[in-house]
Amino acid sequence: MPKDDWYRQFGKYYGLAFLLPTCILVGYVLGYFLDKAFGTHILRIIFLFLGIAAGMIELIRELNKDDGGQ
Repeated sequence: MPKDDWYRQFGKYYGLAFLLPTCILVGYVLGYFLDKAFGTHILRIIFLFLGIAAGMIELIRELNKDDGGQ
C-alpha cells in the first residue's frame, strides 16, 4: 500500500470518528434553540434523536462505500 493511500484512508476514518458526535451535537443545539424560541422542553429531545439517526445513517453510508456499495 503506498504511503499516500495510507494517509487518505487514515483521514477518512479519522473524519468518521467525529461524524456521529457532531450530528448529535447539532441536533441537540438546534432543539435547544427551538425550545428557547417556542418555550417548550421536548424539542431538544426530539432533535437529539433526529441527530442520532442522521449520524447513524451517514456513518452506515460512508462505511458501505468501502464495501463497494453492497
